[in-house]
Amino acid sequence: MKERKRIAEATAGRYRRARKKKKTGILNEFVELTGFARSYAAMVLRNHGRVVTVNPKLRVRGDVGKKLRRPGRRPDYDEEVVKALLKVWRIMDYICGKRLAPVLREMVELLDRRGEIKCKAETRKKLGRMSAATIDRLLQPERQKYQLKGRAHTRPGTLLKHQIPLRTFSEWDEQRPGFLEIDLVGHDGGVIDSLHAFTLNATDVATGWTVCVPLKNKAQVWSFAGLQQIRAKLPFSLLGIDSDNGSEFINESFFTYCQKEKITFTRSRPYRKNDSCFVEQKNYSVVRRAVGYQRCDTDEQLRLLAQLYQPLDLYTNFFQPSMKLKSKERHGARVTKKYHQARTPYQRVLESSFIDEQTKQQLRQRYQLLNPAQLKRQLERWQRKLLATAARPRRHGQRLATKRTLARRKAVEMPRLRKATNRVASLSRLEKSAQKAA
Repeated sequence: MKERKRIAEATAGRYRRARKKKKTGILNEFVELTGFARSYAAMVLRNHGRVVTVNPKLRVRGDVGKKLRRPGRRPDYDEEVVKALLKVWRIMDYICGKRLAPVLREMVELLDRRGEIKCKAETRKKLGRMSAATIDRLLQPERQKYQLKGRAHTRPGTLLKHQIPLRTFSEWDEQRPGFLEIDLVGHDGGVIDSLHAFTLNATDVATGWTVCVPLKNKAQVWSFAGLQQIRAKLPFSLLGIDSDNGSEFINESFFTYCQKEKITFTRSRPYRKNDSCFVEQKNYSVVRRAVGYQRCDTDEQLRLLAQLYQPLDLYTNFFQPSMKLKSKERHGARVTKKYHQARTPYQRVLESSFIDEQTKQQLRQRYQLLNPAQLKRQLERWQRKLLATAARPRRHGQRLATKRTLARRKAVEMPRLRKATNRVASLSRLEKSAQKAA
């Protein structure tokens, strides 16, 4: 290509100065040297090195080996549209384009009625027809990704374990609301002990309706009380629960209560987190994103968690869309998944034929009174208060309690050390006596 470029530079000026008859011979010679098609070769010799003004802002210089840059079309979404999209995206907790696109038109109209955003009719029209790919492309400079992992705090329980069956998908009607997966999320702050708060997270399999309840610790009495609170907050009847194998769930209180109330009680397989995939993904997208990974172990922090979860439940269930798997096909080593259009748990409850009309009407009335931007502000206010309590240094009494605990541990370990020392001393005496006898 470099040789062709040098030949074109040497031939172009002579070709443009020559008359028509001489141009034919020069063009034949150029075609033979370069191998170009005749029409393309003539175009190269005519335009090589010539500056062409496409528009007042674009001037193009002809050159072999360089493609002409086309100006492209004007952007359809101007700065005003992007600003409005960013505001809605922040209010919707930074969700992806596939979740935001189906509800974007409705959210813009709702926020406009509440006075949270002000935009022109043309801007609202553009936001309403925006696709998921366009949303992700426009939000790409603002998007930030975090990869944080938590720690499991539950241990397998043995009581009644064999009496509670493993969950099989044939036993549950996953299209009917009322079958929940439950799990505990620990707030230990990186210190491995049981003296900290937990969150009991429950997610409905059919609708994705999520309820969070703070617990003082993972004792059976608090887990059982949390289950009763979750049942009172559900907009539909509780038909079944599925838990992991922790002793906070596999116990006599849970088992007897479910038998008495005719609630299907199942458990997942040990060390198979995907058996509880619906609640496991909510552990991060709802609890961890709202509370974080800080330590919560005081009564004040437990009260703040309870205050935080009140707007969080409304915000998640009424305004946070999620996608559900529609089908999965395997083609050799590749798996193709197809998803339903993103819907909020509130929308799925309204679409369910198992929910009575009176309950749906109550939910519609409640939805009309809610403001997602106001709920978001309430969440951020409680998050700041919770973060301020977590940042405080521990009280002097708590430090002394820790020292006493360490002292007790040392006192328990001392007799073991003395026994081990005595055994070693007796062995050494036996060895010396054996050597003397020899």
